Amino acid sequence: MSIVTVQLGQCGNQIGFEVFDALLRDSQSSHGLCCKRENEAYQASCKERFFSEEENGVPVARAVLVDMEPKVINQTLSKAAQSGRWKYGQHACFCQKQGSGNNWAYGYSVHGPRHEESIMNLIRKEVEKCDSFSGFFIIMSMAGGTGSGIGAFVTQNLQDQYSNSLKMNQIIWPYGTGEVIVQNYNSILTLSHLYRSSDALLVHENDAVHKICAKLMNIKQISFSDINQVLAHQLGSVFQPTYSAESSFHYRRNPLGDLMEHLVPHPEFKMLSVRNVPHMSENSLAYSTFTWAGLLKHLRQMLISNAKMEEGIDWHVRPPSSGLPSLGKKSLNKDLHFNTSIANLVILRGKDVQSADVGKKFRAYIHQYTKFGIEEEDFLDSFTSLEQVVASYCNL
Repeated sequence: MSIVTVQLGQCGNQIGFEVFDALLRDSQSSHGLCCKRENEAYQASCKERFFSEEENGVPVARAVLVDMEPKVINQTLSKAAQSGRWKYGQHACFCQKQGSGNNWAYGYSVHGPRHEESIMNLIRKEVEKCDSFSGFFIIMSMAGGTGSGIGAFVTQNLQDQYSNSLKMNQIIWPYGTGEVIVQNYNSILTLSHLYRSSDALLVHENDAVHKICAKLMNIKQISFSDINQVLAHQLGSVFQPTYSAESSFHYRRNPLGDLMEHLVPHPEFKMLSVRNVPHMSENSLAYSTFTWAGLLKHLRQMLISNAKMEEGIDWHVRPPSSGLPSLGKKSLNKDLHFNTSIANLVILRGKDVQSADVGKKFRAYIHQYTKFGIEEEDFLDSFTSLEQVVASYCNL
């Protein structure tokens, strides 16, 4: 079954390119570990999910590119075409001359309604090209205006028009030090709206990926391209074909459906994260040996201790012995607790839930939103919605 990818804003389009490039390079790799027939089946399954094929045999990404400025989209289209391996569709992009000024309200309330028909028509045409349609994969940032604002608007429209199709949003959590002065406002509004209209939110933190590039990949001058390639590697490991549980010779047909079935058991718990090992530079691979047992042991402990990478794992954290807390007993060391979710991201920079009130009292820059129709009540509703999300996760 095929997935239609919607790339939104500068961040979404740059990551989207790296994802498609990584997927195709992997499927066409000459280092396959299986026989020729199995490698060909793997390639065919990958292409069916993410690419259609033109008469000249060049794979065309099943994607729609959206940005309010043409520069990044033009660069993305050019890089894909120059690769010679694949390209984007000739009429699969929408861009304008004016950006969103890092303002969620401008993207959501102005650009979204103004260009709704054009964007949704592009998506509809891409869906109609699929023989068997699985759902949407939406790539966007939370810090800016186009990716976050239009991303929330488009996801809401997809929920209205394709209510029976699955929607997974890959959202980039901004740097803690701040990329945009209003990034916390944009993030709160984005997350609360996506929680109502998306089926799953796959969260990547810029800080964590930056640390992987620096400590594990040994990159001295880290660029956004380096970060995007790490993200693409992680996403490729999620979406590339895997054998079904029923058969060791047939690949799973519905990638989004399989993910949702196992990872989103209830609509209240839809925040997902990715852990994968090993991360290292290509120069180090020749001097490394791995066993499945060792990799799985590290991966399991990363999940238990909420570690973002294999370096510095806390091996003292242990899962609870049963699903129920022991009556009348409290943990002697509250720091060594079993991680059950990534909801701590929603609590402002990891502080106590009560500190969210600070955001309500702090009204700087609100006027930038109210002039585009987003009132203080909308912020309060968003806070209330996310506090409920945090409470639900804390009660697990």
